[in-house]
Amino acid sequence: MSYPDTYYRRTMTDPAERSALKGREECDTVIVGGGLAGLTTALQLARAGQSVIVLEAESVGFGASGRNGGFVGAGYATGSDEIARIAGKEAARKLHMMSIEGMDFVRDTIRELAIDDARPIPGIMSVLRYDDAADLKAYADGLRRDYGYELEFMERDRVRSVLKSERYFQALRDGRAFHMHPLNYLRAVAREIERLGGRIFEGSPARSVDLDGAQKRVATAGGEVFARHVVFTTGGYTGALLGALKRAFLPIATYVMVSEEAPDMIASAIATSDAIGDNRRAGDYYRVIDGGKRLLWGGRITTRAASTEALVKELRAEMVGTYPQLAGLKTELAWSGLMSYARHLMPQIGKMRDGVWYCTAFGGHGLNTTAIGGKVIAEGILGQSERYSLFSPFGLVWAGGLAGLAVAQLTYWKLQAQDWWRERAA
Repeated sequence: MSYPDTYYRRTMTDPAERSALKGREECDTVIVGGGLAGLTTALQLARAGQSVIVLEAESVGFGASGRNGGFVGAGYATGSDEIARIAGKEAARKLHMMSIEGMDFVRDTIRELAIDDARPIPGIMSVLRYDDAADLKAYADGLRRDYGYELEFMERDRVRSVLKSERYFQALRDGRAFHMHPLNYLRAVAREIERLGGRIFEGSPARSVDLDGAQKRVATAGGEVFARHVVFTTGGYTGALLGALKRAFLPIATYVMVSEEAPDMIASAIATSDAIGDNRRAGDYYRVIDGGKRLLWGGRITTRAASTEALVKELRAEMVGTYPQLAGLKTELAWSGLMSYARHLMPQIGKMRDGVWYCTAFGGHGLNTTAIGGKVIAEGILGQSERYSLFSPFGLVWAGGLAGLAVAQLTYWKLQAQDWWRERAA
């Protein structure tokens, strides 16, 4: 199986390929999808002694899990006030604590499995593009008060000493958060699952399912798996196999580019190893990689197929608009990928019926949330907890189909316009 040509594929340290499913197999739990949610679920089940099979349509980490920005920090794409409005204040507090736990889970896994090639680097900065120190300080005070979580406030002059751009004002730095090579992390988790006795089949898209009765059946072109539990973790590449899942998310494309090697030019603009995200609702994210030799820059979304080359021109215009000193920095590689977004902009994590679970819609939430989703689904299967039920207010609601995609694109354009006006008024 082949990966899309990304920086992560080019620097992947484990090229191992796995065979496709052939014949009949039985296990305790079968997981459809070999991204971070599916592999975390499988890892936790295998650690508990369950027999586990993972069915991946392409290759381990093929989807968004293996080609994203690599940010691992606390929180959700949805604001805490909106989560509290829908789920209640206490549930919102528990959900936020779980997002912190997900971040720590990824870090702990890197340490426990000695995944050196994940290359974790501490620090994520969230930067304002307009002057609003008071609100930023109030937000940090709220996190400290409600969750005991410390963020470091950075004044404008300090921000501009490391991010040499007049576009930026104040920032909050999360020293507990980090960024990493997501594909190498996934490949190492897959190896650990197999070491514990789990089995992973690549090139094995699920073609049909029978979810009635105590014994579930998932069939591929070459075989079938029978299990007491089935977990669907297919994200933005979900097909029509299960209508309830397909109807409940919007496939949204996002874009990433990586520069040529130019450490001196990059250092003239960015003098920090922290990953950076701006506060715009339609913002960009970036980080230096390869020890400062290259710059990875991501952003922009589309709800339909778009030319990666055209979107890269937009990303470059944004990069140069932020850092004019990078005008001569060439783009060496660019790619796109599909993420799944629910209408309520929260992950979809839960149980459809006895023995049938789902863990998806992680677009915009970061690797921490995907990891905690897999962990709580494993807890539910093992009977250890029902923490997955905290996500029940954010269920498999209809995403709106083609109309939903049109609304999502219009909403994105509206947010871009609002961001522009807000910065202009600053």
